[in-house]
Amino acid sequence: MAAADIDLQRTLPWSALGARALYLDVDGTLLDIAPTPDSVEVPAGLIDSLAAVAKRLDGALALVSGRPISALDQLFRPLRVAAVGIHGAEVRTAVGPVRTADYLSRQLDGVRNALAETITQWPGAVLEDKGIALALHYRASKVDARVIGRALQNMADLAGPEFILMQGKQVFEIKAAALTKASGIAALHGMTPFAGRLPVCIGDDVTDESAFRYANDNRGLSIHVGHSPTTLAQFRVPAPAEVRAWIAGLATNGESPS
Repeated sequence: MAAADIDLQRTLPWSALGARALYLDVDGTLLDIAPTPDSVEVPAGLIDSLAAVAKRLDGALALVSGRPISALDQLFRPLRVAAVGIHGAEVRTAVGPVRTADYLSRQLDGVRNALAETITQWPGAVLEDKGIALALHYRASKVDARVIGRALQNMADLAGPEFILMQGKQVFEIKAAALTKASGIAALHGMTPFAGRLPVCIGDDVTDESAFRYANDNRGLSIHVGHSPTTLAQFRVPAPAEVRAWIAGLATNGESPS
C-alpha cells in the first residue's frame, strides 16, 4: 500500500501526539540535502524548536542518523538530545555516554586504506570515514554510479560477512549488517524516557526503512519525507520544510498531552 499524503500540522498537532516519542532522521528530513555532509545548513530557529519539543516530551525526542553522534552534537550545538548514530552503531540517551560497536572499526582498516587510494580515480567523490562505517558520496562526481557501486561491493565483500553495502541518495556505505536505525531505536525504546511511548519515526531514505518497519510493528507512526514510490512508511510529506514547520508548531502550540 502506498504511503498516504499527510498534513503534519493539521493531523499531528500537539494534542494528537499523546504518549509518543519522536525519532527524527536529520539529512533530508530535518535538513535539506547538501552536496557534501559538511555543507548542510541548520535553518534559524530549528535548534530552539527541537529543544522546546524535547522538553515538552520530557526528553522523548531522538535524532536518528547515519552521522556519528559527535557530528550531530556539533551540528546542533548547544542542543544535546538522545541520538542514534551511524545507522544504529551508536546509541546515547540525552544524559548518558555513547554506546558504540567500535570493535568493528578494526575490521575495516584494509578497506579504509584501499578506498582512500581508489577514490583518487573518482573526481568529485567524497569519502566520509565514520570509524565503524565508510560512506562514499558521489553527488558531485561524474563517474558512473554503477562503477563506484561495483567497486564498493567488492570492498564490502572483503570486509567480511559482518558488513554490507547500502545505497542511499547518491551515497554508498559499507556498514555493519546487524546494526540498523531500527536496532538503535529499539535500544532507546527500552529506556527512560522513551519506554512505554508509541514511536513516531520520520525519515527520507532507504536507510530509514528499518525505522518505518519498527514503528509499524509497534503501533507507531511512520512518515516518509519525499516522493519515493516504494516505502514502508504509512504516510508521506513532500519536503523537510514541512517537518521543520511542524516541529516549530509543536514547540509553541497547545497544552502538554495527557
